[in-house]
Amino acid sequence: MSASARTSSSTSSAELSGAAKLEDVTRIMDRLASDLQTINLLPHQRDELLQQLKVYGRDPTNSDPIFTKEGIEVLTRHAFNSPSLTTSRNALRCLANALLLRADTRQMFVDLRYEQKACNKLKNDSRDDEFLVSRIIFLTTYDSNVNIENLIDQYHLAENICVNISRHARQYVTKQKKVKELDPMEDMALIETLKLMFNVTHFCPQRTAAFSTALPHILTLLTKRAVSSSKPLEPPIGSLVNALMNVPFAQKDSLAQLFPKGAPNINVDRLHEILEKSIKVYADDELEQLVSPLLTLLRKVYENAPREVQKHMQRALLPSEADREKVLGRAESLASRLLRLSTNPTTPQVRETISSLLFDLSDNDARKFVHNVGYGFASGFLFQHNVPIPENALEAYSLSGSEGSNARGSQDSREQFAGMVNPVTGQLLDREETVEEEPMTMEEKEREAERLFVLFERLKKTGVMSVKNPAEAAYQEGRVLELDDDAKSE
Repeated sequence: MSASARTSSSTSSAELSGAAKLEDVTRIMDRLASDLQTINLLPHQRDELLQQLKVYGRDPTNSDPIFTKEGIEVLTRHAFNSPSLTTSRNALRCLANALLLRADTRQMFVDLRYEQKACNKLKNDSRDDEFLVSRIIFLTTYDSNVNIENLIDQYHLAENICVNISRHARQYVTKQKKVKELDPMEDMALIETLKLMFNVTHFCPQRTAAFSTALPHILTLLTKRAVSSSKPLEPPIGSLVNALMNVPFAQKDSLAQLFPKGAPNINVDRLHEILEKSIKVYADDELEQLVSPLLTLLRKVYENAPREVQKHMQRALLPSEADREKVLGRAESLASRLLRLSTNPTTPQVRETISSLLFDLSDNDARKFVHNVGYGFASGFLFQHNVPIPENALEAYSLSGSEGSNARGSQDSREQFAGMVNPVTGQLLDREETVEEEPMTMEEKEREAERLFVLFERLKKTGVMSVKNPAEAAYQEGRVLELDDDAKSE
């Protein structure tokens, strides 16, 4: 059969539906199964049948023979036993589609015990094989009893994954001046490998150390690849971030790679760049899915960073003095955007992770946390996590680090409060807007005092803070002055 005739046959087969499609799928599967018993197909005939089957398998309707135990075995044997790379890859494509579309086929594949051959195939320096086999193993991590620990210990899955990642990073560490344009399959294979790595380390945390050798290559890819301003976490950038989440950082070699001596902030700065671009462009639902892992990774990096890098992260992510020109959270800096997201009710995971990160950046100290982000942003997190607030946390304080003060500036004496910060809003006291108000009448003062008395009593009952009602303290200290009726009416 000529090439044009084969193309015409494939096209007409793809247009079949209903009973005709089922009949043709059955015919193809019977021929492929028979060929395994006694070779009766020429290589091009076998490949043509598999290509037709791949088209049919994109829609499981009336493709039932593909998704049976027998059908999965036929595809698996052609995929992993064929001496022809073309035949093998055609069968792998059919198999990957089947495992993607029907979850029950994953256990069928696992039961065939082809895990050693699958892991061995990852050794091939082929982006097609890497893409297809990584996807197949990735799919078996769901809805099957695949033994991931065994894949790592006996069949070198982790080692092969690390080698494949190193192949992707290799082009960025060569001496060539400009990286040539990538084959699309390069990124497709990398993304599948990173997805597989994340799942394996997530479902088998006791073997994460086996992936340590991938760390420098992932960091190379993360720092050398361009980050899109419109979709900063699109694969493979998002996949690289996810893959890093479960890699252990505590080992000496890992820390040296994450915080290299010559440029200890290089990887941290790239994560900051990705975060800043991400929170500018993603909608709330995308933030939950895409940015939460990045925030979790930043917490992990901070926990393992040397002190100088931690200080660098604090300067980058906590409000600066310029942010305090306004009430905290109203500027357009990265720190202000993070603060706004920390109270966003539509992104609960992002909200919690940002607050946790900011608390980490405050050395897990409630007083520093209030000073860094203002009581307005800190209170909800501290209350939810039952963290007591020191009494002096709500006193005005100086950015220079001097002790707090209960003073509040007026328009006439504002200069004496330069550098002092309102602990509730986080704004510099000398930058607060002055509101001209009529003096309160005695009746208004009494009503306000009564309201504050009730509020302090409620606050005491919560147990969140150790506070003393000012009215109670004044009474005990003999500072209460009884006024006669005439004075009250003035």
